Amino acid sequence: MSTTTVTGTSGEDRSDYTRLESKAIRKRSLRLLGSLITPVRSQLVLAAVVIVVSTAFRVAGPALIAYGLNTALPAVIDDMNWMPTILVVAVYLITGIAGAALIGWYVVVAARLTQMVMLDLRKRIFLHTQRLSLEFHESYTSGRIISRQTSDLDTIRELLDGGLNELVSGILYGAFTLVALFLIDWQSGLIVVFMGIPLALLMRWFYVRSQVAYRESRVISAKVIVKFVETMTGIRAVKAFRKEVRNDDEFGGVASDYRDVNMRTIRLFGTFEPGLIAISAVAVSLVLLWGAIRVVDGALLIGTLLAAVIYVRNFFSPLQEVAFFLNSYQSATAALEKVSGVLEEELTVPDPAKPVDLWTARGHVRFEDVRFGYSDDRIILPDFSLDIPAGQTIALVGTTGAGKSTLAKLVSRFYDPTKGRVTLDDVDLRSLHPKDLRRAIVMVTQEAYLFSGTVADNIAFGKPDATLDEIIAAARAVGAHEFIEALPDGYGTDVNKRGGRVSAGQRQLISFARAFLADPAVLILDEATASLDIPSERQIQDALQTLLADRTAIIIAHRLSTVAIADRVLVMEHGRIIEDDTPEALIAGTGKFAQLHAAWRASLV
Repeated sequence: MSTTTVTGTSGEDRSDYTRLESKAIRKRSLRLLGSLITPVRSQLVLAAVVIVVSTAFRVAGPALIAYGLNTALPAVIDDMNWMPTILVVAVYLITGIAGAALIGWYVVVAARLTQMVMLDLRKRIFLHTQRLSLEFHESYTSGRIISRQTSDLDTIRELLDGGLNELVSGILYGAFTLVALFLIDWQSGLIVVFMGIPLALLMRWFYVRSQVAYRESRVISAKVIVKFVETMTGIRAVKAFRKEVRNDDEFGGVASDYRDVNMRTIRLFGTFEPGLIAISAVAVSLVLLWGAIRVVDGALLIGTLLAAVIYVRNFFSPLQEVAFFLNSYQSATAALEKVSGVLEEELTVPDPAKPVDLWTARGHVRFEDVRFGYSDDRIILPDFSLDIPAGQTIALVGTTGAGKSTLAKLVSRFYDPTKGRVTLDDVDLRSLHPKDLRRAIVMVTQEAYLFSGTVADNIAFGKPDATLDEIIAAARAVGAHEFIEALPDGYGTDVNKRGGRVSAGQRQLISFARAFLADPAVLILDEATASLDIPSERQIQDALQTLLADRTAIIIAHRLSTVAIADRVLVMEHGRIIEDDTPEALIAGTGKFAQLHAAWRASLV
């Protein structure tokens, strides 16, 4: 995620910048929210109509009670006329049942609306993060990406599913109730409006304080998680240096801080709720007192007074839900800002506007005056040119940071050069159709990542339509068939999480079979044997002979035993090639590679 650094500015300038940045973030979040709501506008309109009508039915109850006491009851007492009473009871039942039915309908509509929005948002995050360039994934930790897809989305869902319903329902109910109160007795309505002054002050106080408490809670909560994860991840070091007691004290301190900030939040609610109850009680008391005086004077009917008291109580009852919404709104806003930030990330390696098709690649790779750096002050390849003929196997050797892996990432187009170009069969990789690029160039790393599923599924990862016979043939070619057949279910064996049921060497053989089946024109092996022991490496060497045949290959290796199968060795230093020849010629010389080879031979004795 791109950031901007502001230096040499005054405190006021920095404050203005922060305000502008916050405003931009809010606009970005609202833009995302608008794009999510646009496809479900019809459902949103339906939900709005249903909630408005249901709220009107619910608010009609006290007015009907007032009519019954003021008009229907005297008609029975004076004239034994039961029709007004029957009419009032019937209308009351109809409005009550209709209101309840509409509320049930609204819950279903709102839930469907929420799930449609969340499905859209969840798919957007997955699709976008998957499309983002490797640069993003190397700087944005997987834990943060997982948090966007899980906890942040759950927070937004809770707001839409519960908090927003409570807010809309509460505000509508309060507004309709106030209107109804003014219609039956405007003087009681004025009392409620007057009591709205301390109510607004209380709500404002609670909102500001809860916002501060929420932010503190998020910071302390993150510290608790970080401390726990760091300790458990580094448990071997903790035990080796006997740091259990010290870690207990440090974690206890952070956990205590978390408890304290949660207690402050609880005390906020402990002040807000009694304050709300007190304001409601005062309002009811004033309405009741002033209403009683007018009833005695004959200026107000008893039924109207009862309805006014009910309306006042109903006006204050949903405000607690509104306060809870304000609290959850803080969390959801922060989550929406984070999610929108990820979705605003731009591809640093964009797909070409007019892609060039390359149905059959020969594998001729060329670097033409390439300059590349991960940042302006970190140039890895200052001015790099290289020609790799089709079918040639080259080995890249050099110290850490020499630029070997960077070269491989440029060939794979995980990154684009800052200057110059990298071509495949004279076509700039930036112009090549993405499907042709991924079909023509495959990289195998030392991690040899296996996905959950069967061995056959993992081998067919680069060619999903492969038959079982093709999968078996690929495994046989790299020497993996025997151990796969020995697994409990053969090629149908579930490799478990990240390939936990097979050894490191077996995982590497499966990844080689995957690459062989994909049949790329260019194969890149980035430290593919670095994590293997000597027996496993010797087994892999035989597989490499088959894997590299008849294709362009780039081998990055620290172990010089892997280099022996190369046609050509390039020794790199500070982003430049300092030696370039056959392995035999370089070993016979007195250069850098000869020194490295001699040191390696000595280490085997």
